[in-house]
This record gives sequence, structure tokens and C-alpha cells, in this order.
Amino acid sequence: MEKAICSLLIIFLSSIIYGQQSIPYGNNPAAGKYYEVRGIKLYVETYGSGKPLLLIHGNGGSISAFRDNIPYFEKKYKVIAVDSRAQGKSTDPGDSLSFEMMADDFAALLKKMGIDSAYVIGWSDGGINALVLAMRHPEMVIKLASTGANLTPDSLGIVPWLWKEMQKQYTQDKDKPRTTVKEKNDWKIFMLDYNQPNIPFSGLRAIRCPSLIICGDHDLIPIEHTTKIFQAIPRAYLWVVPDSGHPTLIQHRDQFNETVEEFFNKPFSLPK
Repeated sequence: MEKAICSLLIIFLSSIIYGQQSIPYGNNPAAGKYYEVRGIKLYVETYGSGKPLLLIHGNGGSISAFRDNIPYFEKKYKVIAVDSRAQGKSTDPGDSLSFEMMADDFAALLKKMGIDSAYVIGWSDGGINALVLAMRHPEMVIKLASTGANLTPDSLGIVPWLWKEMQKQYTQDKDKPRTTVKEKNDWKIFMLDYNQPNIPFSGLRAIRCPSLIICGDHDLIPIEHTTKIFQAIPRAYLWVVPDSGHPTLIQHRDQFNETVEEFFNKPFSLPK
């Protein structure tokens, strides 16, 4: 009898774990919906209930980047995971792309969803978007966590070897013909990081909300650059994640989730 109960328990727990792992984040009809904002269609998936939490992915990514974070945060938040314009399932018929455009997209999306303000987590380009959203629409961001963000498209804002690779790719690909929507979007997304952002550190003073600024100790963004971002924001905390590269939220999933939630919910102290 005991063996049978144990076997049933194992099957039950396995089904729970498998069910969580099999959720197709970024391609989940049960949670997904399109919203028309600012002349484009943004694809959004919502999970859980509670205080609104906006998740913004990185360059060329999608909602699936947060597959290790959504199951944690949906327990206490209404998680709003969105594909940025021209990325994932979101559309964009235009021929230009900027962080300011995307920040305004997210503000318009929240308003269309009837949300006055939200917590925000952004990774990489999404981390830049989180900062720009808080600069341009400060009343809409309660608190933000930005990981792997840069303010300049050069070897000061990006580690030198990566910047050289981007210059090389630009030289190789700039004259190639682009006829399909995908080809045009891929180049537009590449050029976003090649030419942008161009944000003065002084501009970060417009951010009113408490901000957790994060990078890995061997990130693609130099620690010195991340430190300057932290220093420029009036109510900011700095967290350099030990033994981590650019994807802090993936490589250190549990610590990332717990630390960000602690920051969002109570007086905050950084982990040792």
C-alpha cells in the first residue's frame, strides 16, 4: 500500500512539474491576446492576478525569455508579458525603431488594459525600455528592475569585443537587399542596438521610482557602465550578480526572482 501511495505521489508531482515546463510561454493561446496600440499590434500574455507586473524582453527576443520567471511571479502578480514591436508575434509596418517608440507602446498598452501603473522587469533591451518608460512616463512605473541595460551604443556601453563584432556585422550586411518582412525587421532590430540608445546619464534623473539596477559580474555590459546608471538615478540600488553573465534572470533564476520580489515588496537589502 505504501509503495502504491508513493508511486501515485510521484506521478502526481511529475504531472505538476511537467505541466509547468510544458506551458508554451510566448505561444500560449490560453493566455495570449493582441492589443492594437499606436498603429501596431502588440502580442501579450497575462498570467496570475494581483498587482500588475510588466515584463519586457531583450533584442530579437520574445515572451519566452521569461519562462523561468513567470511561474514565480504569477503567484502574487498579474504578469503582463509582451512581445516588443517587430519582435516575437508583435507587428510593426514601419521602417524605423527606437526605445522611445517602444516605451510609448508599453505606456499605451497599460492604459488600454485599464492599468494606471505597474511594476516593471526588463532584461537587456528590455532593461533599457524599463528605464526609458520610467523617464517618459514616470507616473506609470511603481518600481523597476533593469538588468543588462546600457545607455550608449559603443565600447563604453558594451564590452569591446562585442562592439567590434557588431561593427563587423554592420559592414558585412549593410548593403544586402531585404525584401521580406522578416529580413526588414531583423535588420531594423539589429540597427536598434547598433545606433542606440543615446541616453545622457543626466536624463535618468527624471526617474522617480525606486529602481534596482542589475548586471552580471561578467556581463556584456561593463560593470563601470552599470554603476554609472545606478549613480545617476535618485532612488536606485545596485546589484552585481556574482558568477553571472548577461542572462542573470536565467543563470540565477531563483536568486533573481526572490531578490526582485523582495525589492518590490519591502525595505530592501542586497544579498551577500
